Amino acid sequence: MDLKRELVVPNADLPFKMFVFEGKNGNYRVTKHWHDTVEIFVVFEGEIDFYINSSYYGLSKGKFIIVNSNEVHSIEVPEENFTVVIQLPPEELEKFREDEYILFRHVPEGYKEQDAEFVRLVKWMYTSYAEKRYGFELEVLSSYYKMLYYLVTRYRRTDVDEEQMKKSRQMEKLHSITSYIQEHYKEDLTLEKVAGIFGFSPTYLSRIFKRYANVNYKTYILNVRVEYAFKELVNTDKSINKIAENSGFPDGRSFTKAFAARFGITPDKYRKEMRGRKIPY
Repeated sequence: MDLKRELVVPNADLPFKMFVFEGKNGNYRVTKHWHDTVEIFVVFEGEIDFYINSSYYGLSKGKFIIVNSNEVHSIEVPEENFTVVIQLPPEELEKFREDEYILFRHVPEGYKEQDAEFVRLVKWMYTSYAEKRYGFELEVLSSYYKMLYYLVTRYRRTDVDEEQMKKSRQMEKLHSITSYIQEHYKEDLTLEKVAGIFGFSPTYLSRIFKRYANVNYKTYILNVRVEYAFKELVNTDKSINKIAENSGFPDGRSFTKAFAARFGITPDKYRKEMRGRKIPY
Protein backbone atom coordinates (compact mmCIF):
# COMPACT_ATOMS: atom_id res chain seq x y z
CA MET A 1 0.00 0.00 0.00
CA ASP A 2 1.22 3.49 -0.89
CA LEU A 3 0.85 5.37 2.37
CA LYS A 4 1.03 8.76 0.67
CA ARG A 5 -2.26 8.18 -1.09
CA GLU A 6 -4.18 7.90 2.14
CA LEU A 7 -5.27 10.33 4.83
CA VAL A 8 -6.35 9.32 8.30
CA VAL A 9 -8.66 11.69 10.15
CA PRO A 10 -8.92 11.44 13.95
CA ASN A 11 -11.72 9.04 14.87
CA ALA A 12 -13.93 9.94 17.83
CA ASP A 13 -14.72 6.25 18.40
CA LEU A 14 -11.09 5.37 19.14
CA PRO A 15 -9.33 6.06 22.46
CA PHE A 16 -6.58 7.98 20.64
CA LYS A 17 -6.03 10.20 17.60
CA MET A 18 -4.09 9.22 14.50
CA PHE A 19 -3.46 11.52 11.55
CA VAL A 20 -0.99 12.58 8.90
CA PHE A 21 1.35 15.36 10.01
CA GLU A 22 0.18 18.61 8.41
CA GLY A 23 3.71 19.56 7.31
CA LYS A 24 3.84 16.78 4.70
CA ASN A 25 4.40 19.23 1.82
CA GLY A 26 7.55 20.71 3.35
CA ASN A 27 8.44 24.37 3.86
CA TYR A 28 6.63 24.15 7.18
CA ARG A 29 7.39 25.09 10.73
CA VAL A 30 5.69 24.34 14.04
CA THR A 31 6.79 26.82 16.70
CA LYS A 32 7.25 26.03 20.38
CA HIS A 33 4.13 24.59 21.98
CA TRP A 34 2.98 21.94 24.44
CA HIS A 35 -0.16 20.00 25.41
CA ASP A 36 -1.30 17.37 27.88
CA THR A 37 -1.34 14.54 25.35
CA VAL A 38 1.60 12.24 24.67
CA GLU A 39 2.55 12.43 20.99
CA ILE A 40 4.34 9.89 18.83
CA PHE A 41 5.74 10.93 15.45
CA VAL A 42 6.70 8.10 13.07
CA VAL A 43 8.44 9.06 9.81
CA PHE A 44 7.72 6.77 6.84
CA GLU A 45 9.17 8.96 4.09
CA GLY A 46 11.48 11.98 4.10
CA GLU A 47 12.94 13.71 7.13
CA ILE A 48 11.85 16.15 9.83
CA ASP A 49 13.86 18.15 12.36
CA PHE A 50 12.51 17.89 15.90
CA TYR A 51 13.33 20.01 18.96
CA ILE A 52 12.31 19.09 22.52
CA ASN A 53 13.33 21.46 25.31
CA SER A 54 15.92 22.93 22.90
CA SER A 55 17.51 19.50 22.20
CA TYR A 56 17.67 18.52 18.52
CA TYR A 57 16.53 15.18 17.10
CA GLY A 58 16.81 14.42 13.38
CA LEU A 59 14.16 11.95 12.25
CA SER A 60 14.47 10.03 8.98
CA LYS A 61 12.56 7.15 7.38
CA GLY A 62 11.72 4.40 9.88
CA LYS A 63 12.48 6.54 12.95
CA PHE A 64 10.13 7.79 15.65
CA ILE A 65 10.08 10.13 18.61
CA ILE A 66 7.93 10.31 21.75
CA VAL A 67 6.90 13.70 23.12
CA ASN A 68 5.85 13.61 26.76
CA SER A 69 2.85 15.42 28.17
CA ASN A 70 3.50 19.16 28.62
CA GLU A 71 6.92 18.99 26.99
CA VAL A 72 7.88 22.04 24.93
CA HIS A 73 8.61 21.07 21.34
CA SER A 74 8.93 22.56 17.87
CA ILE A 75 9.40 21.12 14.38
CA GLU A 76 11.21 22.24 11.21
CA VAL A 77 10.15 20.59 7.94
CA PRO A 78 12.11 21.88 4.92
CA GLU A 79 11.20 19.06 2.50
CA GLU A 80 8.27 16.76 1.69
CA ASN A 81 7.72 13.91 4.12
CA PHE A 82 5.11 11.41 5.21
CA THR A 83 4.77 11.23 8.98
CA VAL A 84 2.01 9.63 11.03
CA VAL A 85 1.17 11.23 14.38
CA ILE A 86 -0.51 9.44 17.29
CA GLN A 87 -1.86 11.40 20.25
CA LEU A 88 -2.58 9.66 23.56
CA PRO A 89 -4.82 11.49 26.06
CA PRO A 90 -3.63 11.48 29.69
CA GLU A 91 -6.34 9.10 30.87
CA GLU A 92 -5.00 6.35 28.58
CA LEU A 93 -1.82 6.19 30.67
CA GLU A 94 -3.28 6.96 34.10
CA LYS A 95 -3.33 3.35 35.32
CA PHE A 96 0.35 2.88 34.50
CA ARG A 97 1.60 5.72 36.70
CA GLU A 98 3.63 4.66 39.69
CA ASP A 99 4.76 8.18 40.55
CA GLU A 100 3.17 11.58 39.99
CA TYR A 101 4.02 11.50 36.28
CA ILE A 102 4.84 8.92 33.66
CA LEU A 103 7.58 9.91 31.23
CA PHE A 104 9.04 8.20 28.17
CA ARG A 105 12.43 8.36 26.47
CA HIS A 106 12.29 10.65 23.48
CA VAL A 107 14.17 8.39 21.10
CA PRO A 108 15.00 4.64 21.18
CA GLU A 109 18.24 3.58 22.83
CA GLY A 110 19.78 0.31 21.68
CA TYR A 111 16.73 -1.79 20.79
CA LYS A 112 16.87 -1.76 17.00
CA GLU A 113 14.64 -4.78 16.32
CA GLN A 114 12.15 -3.72 18.99
CA ASP A 115 12.07 -0.22 17.52
CA ALA A 116 11.44 -1.60 14.03
CA GLU A 117 8.59 -3.67 15.47
CA PHE A 118 7.11 -0.51 17.03
CA VAL A 119 7.22 1.26 13.66
CA ARG A 120 5.56 -1.74 11.97
CA LEU A 121 2.76 -1.63 14.54
CA VAL A 122 2.04 2.03 13.81
CA LYS A 123 2.08 1.33 10.07
CA TRP A 124 -0.36 -1.54 10.54
CA MET A 125 -2.68 0.65 12.64
CA TYR A 126 -2.59 3.32 9.97
CA THR A 127 -3.17 1.06 6.96
CA SER A 128 -5.92 -0.92 8.70
CA TYR A 129 -7.78 2.27 9.54
CA ALA A 130 -7.21 3.80 6.10
CA GLU A 131 -8.38 0.72 4.17
CA LYS A 132 -11.34 0.08 6.50
CA ARG A 133 -11.72 -3.61 5.78
CA TYR A 134 -14.47 -5.47 7.64
CA GLY A 135 -13.54 -5.58 11.31
CA PHE A 136 -10.78 -2.98 10.93
CA GLU A 137 -11.63 -1.45 14.32
CA LEU A 138 -10.51 -4.66 16.03
CA GLU A 139 -7.30 -4.73 14.01
CA VAL A 140 -6.53 -1.14 14.97
CA LEU A 141 -7.30 -1.62 18.65
CA SER A 142 -5.29 -4.85 18.80
CA SER A 143 -2.20 -3.06 17.47
CA TYR A 144 -2.91 -0.03 19.63
CA TYR A 145 -2.88 -1.95 22.91
CA LYS A 146 0.27 -3.76 21.89
CA MET A 147 1.85 -0.39 21.17
CA LEU A 148 0.82 0.81 24.66
CA TYR A 149 2.42 -2.29 26.15
CA TYR A 150 5.68 -1.50 24.36
CA LEU A 151 5.52 2.11 25.57
CA VAL A 152 5.19 1.26 29.26
CA THR A 153 7.59 -1.72 29.23
CA ARG A 154 10.29 -0.66 26.74
CA TYR A 155 10.30 3.12 26.53
CA ARG A 156 9.30 4.34 29.97
CA ARG A 157 11.84 6.42 31.89
CA THR A 158 12.72 5.44 35.43
CA ASP A 159 15.27 8.20 36.11
CA VAL A 160 12.85 11.08 36.72
CA ASP A 161 14.18 13.55 39.30
CA GLU A 162 12.50 16.19 41.46
CA GLU A 163 13.45 19.04 39.11
CA GLN A 164 11.63 17.33 36.25
CA MET A 165 8.62 16.81 38.50
CA LYS A 166 8.62 20.51 39.39
CA LYS A 167 8.78 21.48 35.74
CA SER A 168 5.89 19.13 34.92
CA ARG A 169 3.76 20.78 37.62
CA GLN A 170 4.53 24.25 36.25
CA MET A 171 3.75 23.10 32.71
CA GLU A 172 0.37 21.86 33.92
CA LYS A 173 -0.37 25.41 35.07
CA LEU A 174 0.71 26.73 31.70
CA HIS A 175 -1.45 24.16 29.93
CA SER A 176 -4.57 25.61 31.58
CA ILE A 177 -3.52 29.09 30.49
CA THR A 178 -2.67 28.13 26.92
CA SER A 179 -5.96 26.22 26.60
CA TYR A 180 -7.72 29.48 27.48
CA ILE A 181 -5.62 31.34 24.91
CA GLN A 182 -6.48 28.77 22.23
CA GLU A 183 -10.19 29.31 22.91
CA HIS A 184 -10.01 33.11 23.02
CA TYR A 185 -7.24 33.89 20.52
CA LYS A 186 -9.46 36.42 18.67
CA GLU A 187 -9.86 38.54 21.80
CA ASP A 188 -7.64 41.07 23.54
CA LEU A 189 -5.17 38.90 25.46
CA THR A 190 -2.90 41.28 27.30
CA LEU A 191 -0.55 39.79 29.86
CA GLU A 192 -2.33 41.69 32.63
CA LYS A 193 -5.78 40.44 31.61
CA VAL A 194 -4.85 36.75 31.35
CA ALA A 195 -2.76 36.85 34.54
CA GLY A 196 -5.74 38.30 36.40
CA ILE A 197 -8.09 35.59 35.12
CA PHE A 198 -5.85 32.90 36.61
CA GLY A 199 -5.00 34.75 39.80
CA PHE A 200 -1.35 35.41 38.94
CA SER A 201 0.60 38.63 38.81
CA PRO A 202 1.72 39.68 35.29
CA THR A 203 5.35 39.35 36.41
CA TYR A 204 4.84 35.77 37.60
CA LEU A 205 3.00 34.73 34.43
CA SER A 206 5.68 36.26 32.23
CA ARG A 207 8.39 34.54 34.25
CA ILE A 208 6.94 31.01 34.08
CA PHE A 209 6.45 31.36 30.30
CA LYS A 210 10.10 32.30 29.85
CA ARG A 211 11.53 29.81 32.34
CA TYR A 212 9.47 26.71 31.64
CA ALA A 213 8.24 27.22 28.07
CA ASN A 214 11.33 29.02 26.76
CA VAL A 215 9.16 31.55 24.93
CA ASN A 216 7.89 34.95 25.96
CA TYR A 217 4.17 35.56 26.36
CA LYS A 218 3.75 37.94 23.42
CA THR A 219 5.52 35.60 21.02
CA TYR A 220 3.33 32.71 22.11
CA ILE A 221 0.15 34.71 21.39
CA LEU A 222 1.44 35.65 17.93
CA ASN A 223 2.28 32.03 17.15
CA VAL A 224 -1.21 30.85 18.11
CA ARG A 225 -2.83 33.47 15.89
CA VAL A 226 -0.56 32.65 12.97
CA GLU A 227 -1.48 28.97 13.24
CA TYR A 228 -5.20 29.72 12.99
CA ALA A 229 -4.60 32.20 10.20
CA PHE A 230 -2.53 29.63 8.30
CA LYS A 231 -5.46 27.23 8.14
CA GLU A 232 -7.73 29.90 6.66
CA LEU A 233 -5.04 31.01 4.25
CA VAL A 234 -4.57 27.59 2.62
CA ASN A 235 -8.17 26.34 2.85
CA THR A 236 -10.23 29.41 1.96
CA ASP A 237 -10.22 32.31 -0.52
CA LYS A 238 -10.71 34.96 2.16
CA SER A 239 -8.72 38.15 1.85
CA ILE A 240 -5.58 38.71 3.90
CA ASN A 241 -7.33 41.46 5.87
CA LYS A 242 -10.31 39.22 6.65
CA ILE A 243 -8.04 36.37 7.76
CA ALA A 244 -6.15 38.79 9.98
CA GLU A 245 -9.41 39.98 11.55
CA ASN A 246 -10.62 36.40 12.11
CA SER A 247 -7.35 35.45 13.79
CA GLY A 248 -7.06 38.27 16.29
CA PHE A 249 -4.62 40.52 14.41
CA PRO A 250 -5.38 44.27 14.35
CA ASP A 251 -4.86 44.45 10.58
CA GLY A 252 -3.46 42.67 7.53
CA ARG A 253 -0.09 44.34 7.89
CA SER A 254 0.54 42.93 11.38
CA PHE A 255 -0.57 39.47 10.21
CA THR A 256 1.77 39.62 7.20
CA LYS A 257 4.69 40.60 9.43
CA ALA A 258 4.05 37.76 11.91
CA PHE A 259 3.50 35.21 9.13
CA ALA A 260 6.69 36.20 7.31
CA ALA A 261 8.67 35.99 10.56
CA ARG A 262 7.55 32.39 11.00
CA PHE A 263 7.54 31.06 7.43
CA GLY A 264 10.02 33.36 5.69
CA ILE A 265 7.46 34.33 3.06
CA THR A 266 4.43 36.63 2.91
CA PRO A 267 0.91 35.13 3.13
CA ASP A 268 0.10 36.21 -0.44
CA LYS A 269 3.16 34.51 -1.89
CA TYR A 270 2.62 31.39 0.20
CA ARG A 271 -0.98 31.10 -0.99
CA LYS A 272 0.09 31.39 -4.62
CA GLU A 273 2.69 28.65 -4.16
CA MET A 274 0.19 26.35 -2.49
CA ARG A 275 -2.67 27.02 -4.90
CA GLY A 276 -4.26 23.79 -5.94
CA ARG A 277 -2.73 21.83 -3.05
CA LYS A 278 -4.85 20.98 0.00
CA ILE A 279 -3.34 20.83 3.48
CA PRO A 280 -5.31 18.32 5.61
CA TYR A 281 -6.88 19.43 8.88
